[in-house]
Amino acid sequence: MKHYFILLTSVLLISCAEKTSEVDTETEKPITTNFQEDLDQIEDMRASFQKTVKEKRYGDLGSFVTKDLISIGPGSEDWIAYRALREQHGNKFRYDSIIMTPKETVILSDTIAYDFGVSRTFYTDENGTVHEMGDTFLVLLKKVDGEWKLYRELASSLVE
Repeated sequence: MKHYFILLTSVLLISCAEKTSEVDTETEKPITTNFQEDLDQIEDMRASFQKTVKEKRYGDLGSFVTKDLISIGPGSEDWIAYRALREQHGNKFRYDSIIMTPKETVILSDTIAYDFGVSRTFYTDENGTVHEMGDTFLVLLKKVDGEWKLYRELASSLVE
């Protein structure tokens, strides 16, 4: 009886393990995306974003982000001073321009990608002095209605 119980337990364990692996392979979906096309779209989106900032079309910046965007900006002294200046003057000071230099862009699936790189951001204060602020960024991009949009952003004032 003891041997029968061990044999039955072994058979059950093996059969459960086999079913689990069958289920796992059935739920995995291959990525069905054209990587180069997606990379080109992300490059175009980044260039369009930079152009929109340079042309001071700040009202159009919402078209580059998802509705549930979460963004954590750099926390260095120059960035904190910039944010304080904006608040002090009713958000009057906006970026004059931003230059984004990606180091790595990876398509993770047909709807999620990430972009890692550095950027330099410029603004002019009330005295006409131009300031440059740098950061390293890591953003998650999400494809919404066929367009890549900024979904999550984490920026560091340490430029690498």
